[in-house]
Amino acid sequence: MVAPSSPEPLAVLLMGPTCSGKTALSLALGKLFHGEIISCDSVAVYRGMDLGSAKPTPDEQAQLPHHLIDVCDPSTPFTAGDYSRLARTALAAITARNQLPIVTGGTGLYLRALTMGLFDGPPRQQSLRDRLTRSAQRQPAGWLHRILTRLDPTAAARIHPNDTPKLIRALEICFTARTSVTAAFATGRDPLTGYRLLRIGLSPPRAGLYQRINLRAAAMFHNGLVEETRSLLTRFGPVKALDALGYRQAVAVLNHQLSLEEAIAAAQQGHRNYAKRQLTWFRREPDTLWIEDFGDSPTTTALAAAQISSYLTG
Repeated sequence: MVAPSSPEPLAVLLMGPTCSGKTALSLALGKLFHGEIISCDSVAVYRGMDLGSAKPTPDEQAQLPHHLIDVCDPSTPFTAGDYSRLARTALAAITARNQLPIVTGGTGLYLRALTMGLFDGPPRQQSLRDRLTRSAQRQPAGWLHRILTRLDPTAAARIHPNDTPKLIRALEICFTARTSVTAAFATGRDPLTGYRLLRIGLSPPRAGLYQRINLRAAAMFHNGLVEETRSLLTRFGPVKALDALGYRQAVAVLNHQLSLEEAIAAAQQGHRNYAKRQLTWFRREPDTLWIEDFGDSPTTTALAAAQISSYLTG
């Protein structure tokens, strides 16, 4: 990659699947380049959801300023639009301090909302959503995805056939806006301006990544994820945030639907599947420096640091 010549401040976007070492790399780069970290994680925004989100530890957060962590309680809805607004505010504040913003995380929708803005779609139509939900329950698996494929094949290709909430929202937009999701999203966006964006992606070897995922998922439960989930349920009830990977399986343990061993295995499989989806999503990001190693590798740090240096001096 060639560093563009521009007076605009630099912002680093560090992306990759879960367990790829993004936190370690962000800390290393932040120390080298006077950086501050902007988390890009849809679970880390919630206070009290610590073990299941694998958010940076208090010791890690003490090493550099961190933003967009512990923003709200799990009972408070937090959207990609909320993230975009707060992250852009953090970007402006960090650059005003002449520090390097490093956006770090694995939530692709949040990253896209930050960089590309969001379409201000039609309001939710609960009656339509209910009809679509009932239709999906009556029809064979993949029914909603097949409908969307007929209406908007481009959008359907980007949504997993089992991701019912996203499918319902996409169909809701098609039916109420009377246009395809792709066409609707092409208008009304508010892309981020005023920054040079350097995208760095981590794509470590799959076998090693899955081994790390399995170990982390097991460690979450052994370190108290079920107890953390019980406390969250007591305080906030069965809120939507607790449907996140790990917490979903911990809730099943508390409801006697899964044994601890079954919950760990389900969480491991879920996180492996999620990692594949993350890589598929991030591969669509333009002009990305892909490093096929873990973020805690000295080689990775050196490659990423060299690219940042070329942008800062170019």
